[in-house]
Formats: sequence, C-alpha cells, structure tokens
Amino acid sequence: MSDSPVTADALLSASPLPALETRILLMHVLGWRRTELITRGDQPLDAANVVTYRALEARRAAGEPIAQLVGAREFFGLEFEVTPDVLIPRPDTEVLVETALAAMEGIAQPRVLDLGTGSGAIAVAIASVRPDARVWAVDRSPGALAVAARNAAKLLDPARAGGALTFIEGSWYDALDAALRFDVIVSNPPYIANGDPHLDQGDLRFEPRGALTDEADGLSALRTIVEGAPVRLVAGGVLWMEHGYDQASAVRALLDARGFADVASKRDLADIERISGARLNG
Repeated sequence: MSDSPVTADALLSASPLPALETRILLMHVLGWRRTELITRGDQPLDAANVVTYRALEARRAAGEPIAQLVGAREFFGLEFEVTPDVLIPRPDTEVLVETALAAMEGIAQPRVLDLGTGSGAIAVAIASVRPDARVWAVDRSPGALAVAARNAAKLLDPARAGGALTFIEGSWYDALDAALRFDVIVSNPPYIANGDPHLDQGDLRFEPRGALTDEADGLSALRTIVEGAPVRLVAGGVLWMEHGYDQASAVRALLDARGFADVASKRDLADIERISGARLNG
C-alpha cells in the first residue's frame, strides 16, 4: 500500500511548532493565502514543497527566526526584506518612526538622518510617509546597506519628491559630508551590554551581534550619537534614539549633559520607556 498523500492539514496537525508559525511557513512555501490553507487544506502537495517545508520547520524548531526563514517582516505596514545581515524589525521600534514623523510636522522638505539603518526599516518608513523628506541612512555593514537599498527600491516611489535615499557606509557620523545638517536624527543602535544573557536566547542568537551589542556597557554607541549630534542638527532639530528597557534615565542624563532641551522618553507597546530624545537649543 502506498503512503497517503501529504496535505497542508496533515503538516499542520503533525508540526511541533505553534500553529501560527506552521501556517506562516506553509504560506511561504506554497505561495498560498491564509484562506487557502482552509479551502485547500486537504489537497495533496507537491513532494518538493513538502521537503522544503520540512527543512524550514526543522530550522525553526532549532531556533532560527521566522523572519529569516521567510525572508521578510512587516514593519509600519510595509513588508521588509530580512536577512542574517540585519536586525529583524520589531513593532516596538515603530514609536521611533511615529515620533520622528511628529517632529517633522510643519517642516517642508525635512532632512533626516538614520544612523545604523540595518534593513532600512526606520528610514524607509519615514520616507514612505513623508515623500518630500530627504533621507540619509548610514551603516558600517555593506551587507546591511545592500538589504536597505533593496527595501527602499521595492517600497518607495522612485519619483518621490525627496529623491532616492542616500545610503552611506561608515561609522555613525564619520562618513558624512562635513556640511550636512539635519532636522531629525534617529537611531536604533546596539545597546545590549556585553555579557547580557539575552544575546544567547531566542532570535537574538541569529541576528548580527554587532547590531545588538556594543561589547561594552550598552551605552557607548548612544554616547557617541549624543556627543556628535549638536554639530549635525540645525537649530531646533531633534534627536531620538531607541535604547534598552532599563536605560532611559541614563540616556536622558547623556542628553542633559550635552545641553539638549526638552529631554524626554516615550513608551513602547509594552509600556516600557523605549526611546529617548531631545531638541537642540537655538
């Protein structure tokens, strides 16, 4: 007797993964929508698709992030390409985008700098809402910049008034033209301290370590960004940065010490102080 044909229903029922993760992987492999998993769940599947699915299932069971397995993650209503070269965009970072957009209200053709752009999620999300904004995005990783450039090309109107995003390889402000000044600077820098156990847990094990930790106290990148911001902002320009759940007071102190005004923090979806920022006097 031959084996029964493998169906999506059978794979769902037998999977060791949570049902939602199984559905995501099946939709990715089969090219189906969620409704098709219901209407076509008893349909025999192509053997090659079954092999592909089971390989992804095994990798997920071993801990690889879903976003890397399917090569994409939604952020701010946009689907971004994700590879092991970049951090996986997370919903909590959307508060940084929202805050930056609010700071640009009333400014025509604002100039925006995204430091440590990674996948380009923050820069592209801002540019998608403000087509007149001129946006520069910096990262020291060529692999990350390649992903960011592909995301910008895929997600932004090539005829947008602010023009194409400018991607620059370098460390923080170092590679920027000396004359450039910005209305808004944003950053989601590496802020996990060296030795933090979270680095060896969950998705973080598979994300680029250099985008997660400064290999120091978790504040060194934030210090560098704060220290260099005043000479890169126009008078009244703002700086906003993402940081760790327990770093808000330390980041506010950095901003105060550098002479910024209106120093504040904002909370993420979990009611954690997730970003801090301030305005340059003038």
